[in-house]
Amino acid sequence: MPKLKSNSGAKKRFRLTRKGKAVRAKGFKSHLLEGKSARRKRRLRGTGLTDEAELKRIKRMLPYG
Repeated sequence: MPKLKSNSGAKKRFRLTRKGKAVRAKGFKSHLLEGKSARRKRRLRGTGLTDEAELKRIKRMLPYG
């Protein structure tokens, strides 16, 4: 059986943890930052986990994750 292809967009956006959860960057942090409070921008730093509802789709897009 041939190798499976990973989804290129998903490769750039998600990575799977050892326990199988998906880690993602937080959105809303690229532009129009003057109107957002410092507290809000600070909370957008770092990474977050994806919702359980999306996990099955993400794992299908990253077959060798």
